[in-house]
Amino acid sequence: MSYVAVVTGATRGLGRGIARALGSRGATVAVTGRDADALAAVCEEIVQQGGKGIALVCDHRDDAQVAATFARVKRDLGRLDILVNNAAAVHGADLIAPGPFWEKPLQLVDMIDVGLRSNYVAAYHAAPLMAAAGKGLIVSISFYGSVSYFHGPAYGAAKAGTDKMMADMAIDLAPYGVAAIALWPGFILTDAVKAMPPEMLPEDLRAMLPNWETPEFSGLVIDALYRDPGLMAKTGQALIGAELGAAYELRDTDGKQPISYRAGMGAPHMPFTPATEGAA
Repeated sequence: MSYVAVVTGATRGLGRGIARALGSRGATVAVTGRDADALAAVCEEIVQQGGKGIALVCDHRDDAQVAATFARVKRDLGRLDILVNNAAAVHGADLIAPGPFWEKPLQLVDMIDVGLRSNYVAAYHAAPLMAAAGKGLIVSISFYGSVSYFHGPAYGAAKAGTDKMMADMAIDLAPYGVAAIALWPGFILTDAVKAMPPEMLPEDLRAMLPNWETPEFSGLVIDALYRDPGLMAKTGQALIGAELGAAYELRDTDGKQPISYRAGMGAPHMPFTPATEGAA
């Protein structure tokens, strides 16, 4: 089954791996990001995996660029089956620095703009294409920081908001056969992490690396979700990628079975239920 997917924020890291994995399933994958050269490289990787790659230069801070991007998808591809919301503004060094939030740069709040807000805007433009077809899947990347302290309040607010937003979008989308899911990956073994000499990593981090997921694993989970005949029974939920992988009998690209961090970091507060009429 061939399909058309858009993966936002796909020039590196998790988004790039998801795009490669969807390509390996024969998909047409349109990738967004601000770096045209990086997007071209991603598209080459998608083709190498057996898919078709389309580069869409887009700054998700700019609503007009996002609107133009999805207008191009409609014009050139005529359909959209999967949207993966992965675009994020992550100021890594500031994010992981010790100290309370008010002693860190205010720019960390960008994660709410390019993350939570940009997910909404992308879904706003993707939903009509899917609703018209009577089928589709919107996946927004979240994390355990939704329910436990992880990198501080801006990060936590962006992830918790993502979970609730997908739950509420699912209610609006359900009559049209379109699912909305928040996906929680584990810790990701990105290309950048793999390229680092082991001696540059802290000892405790080196010990954890064998359990880290490749970014492709999340793409394989998303592909299996889309193909799942029971997809609409899962809509509106926040789901842990490792647990979905086990249910779908998926292994990571290196052969391991990724682990769930439910016990140590918390589990989704899902599903949300709509408020009763007239409730405060």
